[in-house]
Amino acid sequence: MKSNKKLGNYPGILITASLTVALFLIGLCGWVAFSSKLLIKYIKQNIEVQAYLDRNISLGKIDSVKNTLQSFHEIEKLGDSSQINFISSISAAEKFLAETNEDYKTILGDNPFRNAFNLKIKEEFLSEGHLTILKQKIESIPGVYEADYAKDFVTGITENANKAYLVLSAIVLIFLIATILLINNTIKLALYSQRFIIRTMQLVGATNAFIQKPFIGKGLIQGLIAGIVASALILITQQLALRSLEGLSIIQNQQMMIYIVIILLILGPIIGLISTFQSINKYLNVDLDDLY
Repeated sequence: MKSNKKLGNYPGILITASLTVALFLIGLCGWVAFSSKLLIKYIKQNIEVQAYLDRNISLGKIDSVKNTLQSFHEIEKLGDSSQINFISSISAAEKFLAETNEDYKTILGDNPFRNAFNLKIKEEFLSEGHLTILKQKIESIPGVYEADYAKDFVTGITENANKAYLVLSAIVLIFLIATILLINNTIKLALYSQRFIIRTMQLVGATNAFIQKPFIGKGLIQGLIAGIVASALILITQQLALRSLEGLSIIQNQQMMIYIVIILLILGPIIGLISTFQSINKYLNVDLDDLY
């Protein structure tokens, strides 16, 4: 007996379109979540700790302070070199003058700035607790006057990042649940028009597996098509956003988009398969009186 490939007026386009929209929304939320994570990582990578030195410190003492700082495991490394940048008091004064056009000499007379080291910190140590400990360690070094960092900014980034991840995760979960319910209802409505065909096939001796096969096959194909179309729409949306929003390319990478596409291509057929299987079973087990 050959498989039944003609399913009457089965609205496959409606199901595929509904699943495409749902998958696109899931993918869009995933893209925003990934981009937010990369944005926060990028911001954290540019957070620095300043180690201000004593006035009139000797060159030998400056080298000693630098060597001590290089031994700290919290300092980010580029290859074998620690990310430590020395800023002289003269350079700091010149930068201030260029940015503000205000000459401190007319007001204070002397240069108010100190020699300092700017330190890039590893991402795993960019929390309030770790930075407080690092500040104490730096200030204990002979020749260091004070260590400082943007405390309020670091706290705000950490708190807002956790809130953003929580909100985005909740949105993705809601969209996923809504997608499953939407597709389930759409397929049930679609199979409603096929209920008498299903019952006729049962009456002539067709097995459940034989009846399920064409519907499940269509569900898989529809899910795959929806995944492909949704992936294409996400990639097009990303490119449009890159052209419209300057600087967005900094927090984008190819691996992130590959993950999203793979998830959508897997999620589409799975939802199509499960939803179709659940819906077809309902009509396989329903009483004849309930078909009307």
